[in-house]
Amino acid sequence: MTTTTELPAPAPAKAPPARPVRHRRRGESGPLARALSHVVLIAAGLIALFPVAWILFVSLGPDKNDYLHPGKILDRITLANYQHVLFDTDFFTWFGNALLVSGITTVFGVLLAATTGYAVSRMRFPGHRPLMWSLLLTQMFPIAVLIVPMYTMLSSLGLLDSYLGLILVYSTTTVPYCAWLLKGYFDTIPVEIDEAGRVDGLTPFGTFWRLVLPLARPGLAVAAFYSFLTYWAEVPFASTFMLSSDKYTLAVGLQTFVSEHDAQWNLMAATAVLIAIPSAAFFYLVQRHLVTGLTAGAAKS
Repeated sequence: MTTTTELPAPAPAKAPPARPVRHRRRGESGPLARALSHVVLIAAGLIALFPVAWILFVSLGPDKNDYLHPGKILDRITLANYQHVLFDTDFFTWFGNALLVSGITTVFGVLLAATTGYAVSRMRFPGHRPLMWSLLLTQMFPIAVLIVPMYTMLSSLGLLDSYLGLILVYSTTTVPYCAWLLKGYFDTIPVEIDEAGRVDGLTPFGTFWRLVLPLARPGLAVAAFYSFLTYWAEVPFASTFMLSSDKYTLAVGLQTFVSEHDAQWNLMAATAVLIAIPSAAFFYLVQRHLVTGLTAGAAKS
C-alpha cells in the first residue's frame, strides 16, 4: 500500500509595496519652476554685481582711458591709482568730513525719528494723524525743488559752508521717512510693556529709553542704515552748500577729478571703491537686523 504526501502549495509572491504618491501642496512649485527661478535669481545677481566689478576692474588700470580698452588692463594691473588718491589728494580730509556729517546725521536723525514714531504710536494727542501725513508729504518734493529755498534759509541764518547747516538739511529729509518706519515697528511692540514700566515707576521717557528702545533695535538698525547710506555719498546738497575745499565731503571731492575738458576715470573709480568700503562695513554690522526691521512693521501702519 502506497501513501502519498501532499506538499503545501507555494505561497504567492508578495507584490512590492507601492510607493506613496507625493501630492504637491498648494502653492508649491515644481522642479522646472524652481530651476527656472534659480536661473533668474543668479542672472539678476550677476547683473547687480557687474557694475561693482567693472568699477573695481577699471580702478586697477594705470591710464584714464583704460575703460575704453578693458582688455589691456589685465596686462597692466596696478594699485597706483589707490596710492595717488590716498597720498596725493585730500582724500582723508574728505573722508573725515563725510564721516562727521553722515555720522551725526544718523545719530541725531534716528533718535529724533524714534521719539516721533513712538509718540505717534503710543499717544493719541490732537493732530497726531495730520503730523504723520505732513511728514509723508515732505517726501514728495524732489531735491531740485528744495535746494533753492534751503540755500536761501541757510544763507540768511549764516549756516552756508558749515557742517551744522548740512546736518540740518540732511535731517529734514531723513527724519520723516525714519519716523514712519519706526512708527510701524513700535506698533508691533506690545503696549503691556509700557504699562509694566509705569507700574515699576518709570516715567514715559524712561519707559521709552529703557524698555521699548532696546526691543526696537532691528527697526533702529534699518533707520540708521538708511540714513548713513543716503548721506555718506550724497552729492546735490553737499556740492551746493559746502563751498570751501577743506570742507568737501567724499562725493564732492570726487568731482574734483572731472573738469570741463578732462575726466580722470581711473582715479574716480579708485575713489568710488574706497567710498564703498565703509558702506559695506556698516552693512555687515547691521545686516542681521535688517530683515527683521524691514518686515516687522508690514502688518501695521
